[in-house]
Amino acid sequence: MLARNPITTSEHTRGQHAHRRARWFANWRAPGTLALFALLAACGNGARPVKSAPITDADRVLVVVNKRSVAGDSVGRYYMKRRGIAPSHLLLVDVPVEDEISETEYRSKVLKPVREAIELLTVRIDFIVLTTGTPIRIGSRNGNSVDAMLSGMNLKIPPMVGFDSLWLRQYKSPYFASLERFNSDRFAMYLVTRLDCGVLSDCIALVDRSIDARPVYGPFFLDATPARDGKDSYSIMNRSLYGAAARLQSLRLEVQLDSTSRFVAPTAPVIGYASWGSNDAGFDSAAYHGIRFLPGALAETFVSTSARTFGPTSGGQSRIVDLIAQGVTGVKGYVSEPYTFGLANPEILFDRYVHGFTLAESFYAASRMVFWKDIVIGDPLCSPYPYNPIVTSPSH
Repeated sequence: MLARNPITTSEHTRGQHAHRRARWFANWRAPGTLALFALLAACGNGARPVKSAPITDADRVLVVVNKRSVAGDSVGRYYMKRRGIAPSHLLLVDVPVEDEISETEYRSKVLKPVREAIELLTVRIDFIVLTTGTPIRIGSRNGNSVDAMLSGMNLKIPPMVGFDSLWLRQYKSPYFASLERFNSDRFAMYLVTRLDCGVLSDCIALVDRSIDARPVYGPFFLDATPARDGKDSYSIMNRSLYGAAARLQSLRLEVQLDSTSRFVAPTAPVIGYASWGSNDAGFDSAAYHGIRFLPGALAETFVSTSARTFGPTSGGQSRIVDLIAQGVTGVKGYVSEPYTFGLANPEILFDRYVHGFTLAESFYAASRMVFWKDIVIGDPLCSPYPYNPIVTSPSH
């Protein structure tokens, strides 16, 4: 759908969301939750074990595996072996192997164990990696992603409920458009990614492609629709594809920008890809399934439910699970309607990546929302390009 420009809302809608925020804060103040936050406050006042700075990138990662998923256990342990992650950085949770998880189960069987595991480790954790078989969505099919809720678990703001322009004016991700390398202490959040797929071999390939990634300076392929100057959200997002092309060209990288009304596939494997996916009026399924990627490639598609499931399904919008099977290394998708303000900005995404930011840093810097519908697929440590501080950057 991807409708809605986040500018106005009715008094009635504002009243509804104010009521929902009040209800959320009431739940937040429930005895069990208060006890947990009291524990965290005590930790902040000196009771928390002193966290040492990570010595290696592997030290920065907590891997979360659903013990009921054989595939999840396999890919989690494979990833840890390839990245040299210590066994103490593995957390086993016990939840149904389903797309959805109730909020109660999420809080008790995912959020609580993850918090406790991070507290027990003596080193600072920056990245959390979930694996296939772990639920993707909380509550109903319109719910927020497990990943996004974990990412913001330490932030002192409520999740947005529905479409709330007041929330949008007040809040955004602390890491959005950042020019700094990520540090969970500095930004009070975690960067959460997952290794998910349709079949186990595709998950294993995600890990291998991350390890094998090398700095490749093109091609990047951006499939926009014909330019338009409107202030609506579609026009703004479409212009971001043109902006990404200009930014990459200014960095002397190879870029292919398609600005026709056709949906086309690149003729050769690419290192970066962004398009409207099935929201393109000229969408061609054969072209979409013909896209191929180089090791280390990142992708974003402006599609509302591109990560609605990683299992078998029929009909509906284009999905990122196909891009994973086709060789992408990192891609962002959405478990339910994110609206255009929830999408990753390709201008920031590719700019950060080629400046040496990690896969996770690049996607999160490009995304303004927290507690929302996002899922980032891939190894958070993937970083094939040498780090170069950003001197000039697009303003957003």
